[in-house]
Amino acid sequence: MFSDMLIKLWDNGIIQRGIWETVYMTVISSLIAYVIGLPIGVILNITDKDGIRPVFIVNRILSLIVNFFRSIPFIILMVAMLPVAKFIVGVSLGNQAMIVMLVIAAAPYVARMVESSLKEVDAGVIEAAQSMGTNNLQIVWKVLLPEAKPSLIVGAVISMVTILGYSAMAATIGGTGLGQIAISYGHQRFNPDVTWCCVFLTVIIVQIIQELGTWIAHKTDKRYAS
Repeated sequence: MFSDMLIKLWDNGIIQRGIWETVYMTVISSLIAYVIGLPIGVILNITDKDGIRPVFIVNRILSLIVNFFRSIPFIILMVAMLPVAKFIVGVSLGNQAMIVMLVIAAAPYVARMVESSLKEVDAGVIEAAQSMGTNNLQIVWKVLLPEAKPSLIVGAVISMVTILGYSAMAATIGGTGLGQIAISYGHQRFNPDVTWCCVFLTVIIVQIIQELGTWIAHKTDKRYAS
């Protein structure tokens, strides 16, 4: 039997709004994280000792920065980056600040996912392009990224699911979404059905992201092309 609180939240559109806010924060944060993380991942790959343009010092510095941010637990990173969020968006609380936190946490993760995907590209394909006089920039745009596209899409799905998990902590800095509903209306007011409703809805969102991402990756994989 659903509690009066859950019914009230649904009738007032609070849960529906929480779904939208969770999806909104996840999508926007993922897009910005990829705008930042994708070029970093490419640079990490091409400047690696086995890359097309090895540059040890650049690779080392970027790796240290990426590893530094990836090693910080998200809840601690949120607290540490409050001044940064205030500087960028003018506030340290709410969804705007949360998006800044999510981007800072996710961009290094995305960079490593991109680097890993690019390393899966067959070295023979790269060597063939180099033998035809293709410059490094063309190799990146016409060989590395297209060849790694399915893996990049799968990585994007994993990154979005990770960001979605992070977004549940939005309530700790005044953010909204399903996480805030689960904490404020579920846990703090002793309504477990509200909490489990938010869990169930989050699982549905994750499944939609995974299924859609898998379908797109399958369609872009030349091995399964008709």
